[in-house]
Parts: sequence; C-alpha cells; structure tokens
Amino acid sequence: MIRVLVVDDSAFMRRLLVKLLEPHEDIEVVATAMDGVFALDKIQQLESSKPDVVTLDLEMPRLDGMSTLRRIVDDFQLPVILVSAHTSEGATATFEGLAAGAVDFIKKPDRIHSSPMGALGADLVAKIRVAAKAKVRRSLARKTAEPTRDPRRASITGAAVPVRDIVGIAISTGGPNALSQLLAQIRGDFSPSLLIVQHMPEGFTAQFATRLAKLSAIDVHEAREGEVVSSSCAFVAPGGQHMQLVRESGKLRLRLTLDEPENGHRPSADVLFRSMAEVVGPKCVGVVMTGMGEDGAAGASAIHEAGGYTLAQDEASSVVFGMPKAAIERGVVDKVLPLSKISNYLNSLS
Repeated sequence: MIRVLVVDDSAFMRRLLVKLLEPHEDIEVVATAMDGVFALDKIQQLESSKPDVVTLDLEMPRLDGMSTLRRIVDDFQLPVILVSAHTSEGATATFEGLAAGAVDFIKKPDRIHSSPMGALGADLVAKIRVAAKAKVRRSLARKTAEPTRDPRRASITGAAVPVRDIVGIAISTGGPNALSQLLAQIRGDFSPSLLIVQHMPEGFTAQFATRLAKLSAIDVHEAREGEVVSSSCAFVAPGGQHMQLVRESGKLRLRLTLDEPENGHRPSADVLFRSMAEVVGPKCVGVVMTGMGEDGAAGASAIHEAGGYTLAQDEASSVVFGMPKAAIERGVVDKVLPLSKISNYLNSLS
C-alpha cells in the first residue's frame, strides 16, 4: 500500500486529488494539509502511517511551497510530486522545484469542468507508483551550486570514436535535473546535433529548453516544424508532439506530428530513434536515460540494428531505472555509464 499526503491550499483541489486516488486499492490518502506548516506537522504526527509520497502545490500561504519542499526532501527524504499551474510562472516554479529535489510533476487542469479528469487521474496514479520507488535526490542548490556550463570539459581518452552526426536522448522521470547536469558539461565545440525527447506536458517544454540553454555552451531550443537540423545545437521535442528526423532536399530536418502516443507518450523516444536509424543509420547515437516505463528501448534496438551506437544510464545515477533497464535487457546497449560520464563520451564525438 502506497500512503499519500495531499498538500494544497485549495480545498477543491484537495478533494479532487483524493477523489482521483480513491478507486486504486494500492494507494491510500493518509492525510491532507492546507499549507506547508500543516504538512510538516502531519508528517511528524503520522509516525507508523508516515506517507510514502507527497503531492505538493507550490503556491501556498504561510510556509511557501518551495520551503516546504526542501524540508520534506532534506529532513524526511520523501518523494514529492509537484502539482503545477499551467502558466509561465507555474512552469518556472516547477523547474525550480525539480531542481530542489521533487521527483516529478503533474499539470493542474486548465478548466476543471472541461479537462479530462480520467487522463489526469491516470497520470497522477502512474507517477505516484513510480515516485514510491524512486531515489530521492537532495536539493541541487544545497549539494552544489546549480550546474554551470564548462566549455573546456575534457573528453574521454582512449580509442578514437567514430564520427556520429546525430545524438538522440530518451529521458523521463528525473530528466530535468539530469539534462541540466549533462548539458552543462557539453563543450562549445560539440559538433553533432542533439535531439531530446523529455516526457513533459504541452506548455512546459519551451521554458524548459530556455532553462537548459542558460546552462549550456551550445544552443538549446524547442524544436520547430520543418527546421533544419544544425550541428552544435540541441532540439527539445515539444510536449504533445512526436519529433522525427527526416531528409528533404538533401537536408536533415525535423518533423513534428500529432500521431497517436506510443508507450503512453507523445513525444515518444521510440518514434525519434526509429527515424534516426532509418535516416542516418550508423551515424547516430541513442542514449536512454532515467525514466519510468520502456520508451526508448525498441528505438535503441532499431539504432543498434542499423549500425548506430547506444548508451544507457546506470542504475546508481538514475532516479528511476525503468527505461535504461528495458533497453539493457533487450541486449542492444553498447555501453552503460553513470550520468557523470555520459557527457565525456558525447564530447569525444566532436
């Protein structure tokens, strides 16, 4: 049984989240709280029925959501799922919360009466089940300063690495922090193109890409339909759209589609990886990183069969080892590396 504490200053949202969780026999809401002060008190008072997962609204009175989050992560080592407003300010707070140690987030419904509650409930339940098993990472700001880009980062030594034109990354739970660390270590002379599928709702990926760009020595932006894939640039798949690599008039371009989700996701890394294998074959690298589920595993197999190279993040450095594990178990991963070493390999491709 997964015990959940729901924290939100809105009585309506507290009732809604409890209602969405009630039908699931493996989940029990052990308490609700209207602000951070009550939340911290509830965690201490529950003792034997201490929550396994906390859902947290960041916009609350008294003790604000960010301070509450840091206390929950640092003092109690509990996984936190943020409940985020679909606004520019809400997205900013969400990314700050993920950097402070939250495991994942869900998007608040835009309009309560017209938004599909079934989809919201399914997303919430899936993320609670994953969060209950996830590794809680303490605040990046407390462990070290936020990652800063280092264009002088040394590449790995040893045998020469074959030329690769395209690097694709599949990533989900734990991804925002992992990508922040990874891109901060990519050198300014990195020559391949980097195509990123981060499972994230529509409305968040543009700001996420902007945030990554501030940390990176290469250009990072949200992908646009039909744009030419240039070297030394990272493209983030927009939330709610698949991203594919195509060749048109002799140029590599990006195709964005609204095709059905794969593995429950749109964008899906399998869609991207298959297109990479078809278009550039041995000149591509597929990297499967932290995340729940199996997205990227079948695509990594396609890259492997096409003569490309595949990497997977190791279990110790993954918040959730689901996606890398699925690829490794297929026998199609050429190298397994900790997060701290993936940038070294990628820099060696330049």
